[in-house]
Amino acid sequence: MTAPHAPANPPKSTARPAAAATAAPAGATRVRWLIVWLAFGGLTINYLDRANLGVALPFIGEDITLTKFQQGMILAAFFWSYDFCQLVAGWYVDRVGPRRTFTTASIWWSVFTMLTAAAQNFASLFGARLALGAGESPAPSTSAKVVSRWFPRHERGLATAIWDSGSRVGGVLALPLVTALVALAGWRAAFVVTGAVGLVWALAWWRLYRDPEDHPKANEAERAYIRAGGARSADADSDAASKLRWRDLFGYRTVRGMMLGFFCLNMCIYFFITFFPTYLVEERGFTLLKLGVFGALPGICAVFAAYAGGWFADRAIKRGADVTRVRKTVIISGMLGGSVIGLAVLVPAAWMALALLSVAYSSLAFAASGIWSLPADVAPSDRHVASVGGIQNFASNLAGIGSPLLVGYLVDRTGSFVIPLLVVSAFAVLGALSYAFVVQRAEPLPVRPRA
Repeated sequence: MTAPHAPANPPKSTARPAAAATAAPAGATRVRWLIVWLAFGGLTINYLDRANLGVALPFIGEDITLTKFQQGMILAAFFWSYDFCQLVAGWYVDRVGPRRTFTTASIWWSVFTMLTAAAQNFASLFGARLALGAGESPAPSTSAKVVSRWFPRHERGLATAIWDSGSRVGGVLALPLVTALVALAGWRAAFVVTGAVGLVWALAWWRLYRDPEDHPKANEAERAYIRAGGARSADADSDAASKLRWRDLFGYRTVRGMMLGFFCLNMCIYFFITFFPTYLVEERGFTLLKLGVFGALPGICAVFAAYAGGWFADRAIKRGADVTRVRKTVIISGMLGGSVIGLAVLVPAAWMALALLSVAYSSLAFAASGIWSLPADVAPSDRHVASVGGIQNFASNLAGIGSPLLVGYLVDRTGSFVIPLLVVSAFAVLGALSYAFVVQRAEPLPVRPRA
């Protein structure tokens, strides 16, 4: 049973910045924005390499015979390894640092993306996706850690939206890029090309990333601005917070609420990553050309919605709004907007369905900009930011396992996507309730005395 919050002495780096600190001083470098856009590139490739199977799946069937349930198993295989590696990934990032972790992870997932092209049957596809998931697992927690160190609190929303939007951009690029590669050279070539791009990015990250205090291109004015604005750093943490055990994080109500809420969000989002292309082809009669052109619209809309969520949050916090109220407003409104995914299967015309799916995906992306800002807000110390991110992402990606299995099973049983998407819609509402009533304040968790 969770004990009530005890009075806490939050680290000085998380205090609300003074009004003067909300604008960067003249002459300060802007290396932090280069860093976050580089992380955006990594997440774009990361999601491209996980979404390419969903796009290629209707065409893989020409070489490998798979039932809908087997397709769901293959799509879910990625999330089995990805998900359970999240817990150790967050812990590892906090101890090793973003530079080494992101480089190693990108090399791993790129190699196994390319090896997917050699698959000959269900078992080999399943195995390649398992290995891919393990390699991709550190990427979100690493990016959250990067933003916590490089950005003041009042810029954290937009910076988070930028790197997290890579997940939407990767999905958007997957549709035209993979369909074009399939049309030109076959589905196997699509995995070779997309995997090779990740190897190039890994080299760029290794050469360009450093923490703020060590980056040769960042000047002291930018470093001082970042520190004054509440960026997380080990130097500003209390001893008690730094020594908090990883397993103790599960004892906090806020952490458990974040886990439930993010799980519900991903029950919706992973429909777009997995069965969305199949839905457009089989239920709405999209051809390969229409899939490549119009199927990208929900993802494009979601990218700009995520930026809007981050911009709104930063603007409100700069004006003195309560951080907790801002985060919850963004997240809850986005989750409720995402529930319209269930209406898409009820309208008669394909364009109506596509419009509603665009609204749903955009709303979910709007919410995600706030969700991924929370680890830096609530982590007891700098040493726990990626750990909190990994814990909530572990729970969220249980939906990566469950969503394709549930959707695939219900489609096989009912013969359509109507019931599956109505069920997915209900998860969006449940997620909104979790962030409203279970998650507490967006501030560093208090350090409780050990029993």
